[in-house]
Amino acid sequence: MPGNGKHLPAGERRAVIVETVLELAAEGNPSEITTASIAERMSLTQGALFRHFPSKDAVWSAVMEWVAERLLLRVERMVEEASTPLAALEAAFIANIRFAAEYPGAPRLLFGELQRTGESVPRDIARALMKRYSERLRALVEEGKERGEIRRDVSSEEAAHLLIGVVQGLAIQSLLAGDAQTMLRHAPESFSIFKRGIEEPGRL
Repeated sequence: MPGNGKHLPAGERRAVIVETVLELAAEGNPSEITTASIAERMSLTQGALFRHFPSKDAVWSAVMEWVAERLLLRVERMVEEASTPLAALEAAFIANIRFAAEYPGAPRLLFGELQRTGESVPRDIARALMKRYSERLRALVEEGKERGEIRRDVSSEEAAHLLIGVVQGLAIQSLLAGDAQTMLRHAPESFSIFKRGIEEPGRL
C-alpha cells in the first residue's frame, strides 16, 4: 500500500497519488473513485491533492501515462530477449499478463477509459497505448511469417487483436474470481492454444 504522501517532494507525491488510484481501482469500480476518496486514502485534503493535479482528469491522465510507459517498457524488454518471433509474441503476452497481475487496477482503469464516451485525454492515452501495443504484435506476426514460423495466410492485424483479447479475457476471469493470480495460472495454456492456431504446420 502506498504511503500517505505527506512530507514528500512534489514528484514523489504525484507518484504516490498514481499508486493510490491503482490501489483503489484494484479494490472496486474505477468509475466510483473520486478525488475525495483518493485524498482520504492518503490522509490528505482535496486541496493538497489539487496542488499536484488540477482536476480528476489530470489524475487519470497521469495514471494512464504511468500504465502505458511501464507496460510497453516491460513488453519491449521481454521481446528483445526472445530468440524468435513466436517466442517474442509469447514474451509480450506473458509480460502483459504479469503486469496485469501485479497491478490489477490497471486493466480495470484501461477498460473503463476505452469504454468511456466522448473525448478525453485519459481516453486518448489509453487508445494510444492499445494502438502501439497492437502495432508491436502485428510486426512480430509479420516477422514470424517471413521466417516461416507463422502461416502466410494469418492476418497480422487479426492475430494481434486476438492475442489482446485473450489478455482481456484472462483479466476479466481474474476480476470475477477475485484473484489476480488466476490469469498467471491460465496464461501458458491460453497462449499455447493461440500459438497452435497461427503456427506453420510441421514446424520443428
